[in-house]
Amino acid sequence: MTDPIIRAVGLGRTYPARRPKRATTALHPADLEVAAGESVGIIGESGSGKSTLVRLLLGLDRASSGTVDIAGRRVDSRASARSLHWLRRMTGVVFQDPYASLDPRMSVGRIVGEPMWASGIEPDGAKRQARVREALAQVGLDADAGVRHPHEFSGGQRQRIALARAIVHRPEILVGDEPLSALDVTVRARILDMLRGLRTETNLTLVMVSHDIGVVQNLCDTVVVMSEGRIVERGPVAEVLRSPREDFTRRLLAAIPTLP
Repeated sequence: MTDPIIRAVGLGRTYPARRPKRATTALHPADLEVAAGESVGIIGESGSGKSTLVRLLLGLDRASSGTVDIAGRRVDSRASARSLHWLRRMTGVVFQDPYASLDPRMSVGRIVGEPMWASGIEPDGAKRQARVREALAQVGLDADAGVRHPHEFSGGQRQRIALARAIVHRPEILVGDEPLSALDVTVRARILDMLRGLRTETNLTLVMVSHDIGVVQNLCDTVVVMSEGRIVERGPVAEVLRSPREDFTRRLLAAIPTLP
């Protein structure tokens, strides 16, 4: 059996106490495995630990316990940025608030092309620009978007810029924390089609945090349900959404609106 591309064992995160408050456990020790080419949706109420989990998987936060291995290599969140270049090349990430991660002083073309420059991918400038234009087209933005700046775009367009940046270097793993939340229905459908196509063409592995059950149903093979910093249920999407085992999952599904 092939080893999973993502393996987390006993992964937990506790934030130190700040007087007079007690320490806060954002993620109780959890295990998670994701196969290459699999698409996993993570759902749960606000504050359930979803974002903490994906940040730990990406080495963007320091775990209090446990380990993360990506493609058989240990992710050391204490390591220098340079020593984690291999991880940044393998992964793309999109956060819920794109504007916070887009440098307002940089053109969109430079922003989208930054992962290639930072990771030493495609040193030929003309070819790099061609890949930037290709990524912009994939998310439904015109080529002239590259010469403009983030403030000239709407929230949904900025989210598409963030998506273009996340896929331009052709990562093996794409992680999204509510990556489609700012998009209207038509654009969201187009991005879902694009992501499904990337999975088919490149065996892309997806890990998606989403409040939108429609996104999980349409894009994911497996769903992970979180509550109060714990994984309480996981399994095939159709099975869990149709016949959840846990009372919490049933209440969550009843409370989350489903968009077309």
